[in-house]
Amino acid sequence: MKSGFVTIIGRPNVGKSTLLNHLTGQKIAIVSNKPQTTRTAIKGIINREDAQIIFTDTPGIHKPKNKLGEKMSETIDEASQGVDLVLYLIEATDKGIGTANEFILKKVKELNQKTILVINKVDKVQKEHILELIKMYSEEYDFKAIIPISAREDDGIEILVDEIVKLLPEGPLYYDKEAFTDQTERQIIEETIREKALKLLSDEVPHGIAVEVESMKQRGNRDLYDIEATIYCEKKSHKGIVIGKDGATLKRIGEMAREDMEEMLDCKVNLQLWVKVKEGWRDSEAKLKQLGIS
Repeated sequence: MKSGFVTIIGRPNVGKSTLLNHLTGQKIAIVSNKPQTTRTAIKGIINREDAQIIFTDTPGIHKPKNKLGEKMSETIDEASQGVDLVLYLIEATDKGIGTANEFILKKVKELNQKTILVINKVDKVQKEHILELIKMYSEEYDFKAIIPISAREDDGIEILVDEIVKLLPEGPLYYDKEAFTDQTERQIIEETIREKALKLLSDEVPHGIAVEVESMKQRGNRDLYDIEATIYCEKKSHKGIVIGKDGATLKRIGEMAREDMEEMLDCKVNLQLWVKVKEGWRDSEAKLKQLGIS
């Protein structure tokens, strides 16, 4: 029996969360085309007859601009310590290594962990370009393997998992065989609402919002959940944007989130959303802790 912990690192928006969802076959990490979507370390678990792999998805590595950014950076460092393997994700569309990936390569070298380079989005480029990237990165670090994949197209995922299992030590089951994440239903629901807001809002507003489930109750007949949640934003002007004209944006966020929740919970959901202003929450230790980002 092989088992171990694998951390996924990379720049913002390279497809780490999409990869985690495809690896586990479950929607446990929210996905958006906005950078810095992932804020905390999220675990996803694969159970096979011969192995249990515990993956940790991390925020994209970037220069922190506030307390939230600092917490995200700390999360990456903590999640990369003492693991059995690191997956370093890059995009096949990269022209070269570039400044951001040079910074991450330096971090990889400092960690000195067994590392697999994963080249994502290979469906978007010619094979010759992928070979060029492999040559460039091979000269920079002694990766245990370099594997091209397309997380969105589910191409190369099984090859990647087989390679991971080869590199893991023998070990016990750390989680129940039925487990696929360490996230609670409440946390997944909060992130689901935030994901829909990210999709519908633009510019700076999405980065200044957070979601907190205030109440989550299953009715006596167990075929309906009553869920109340608050979307927090940093500025009064942002509150109006989140709500939208005649409440249209907030209503659409709720409709989209409810669809995902009903699929996850396998029952009807009565979702009530509110929007409140919590000024400066991204730069407040106390407010970050209250929102579960600590």
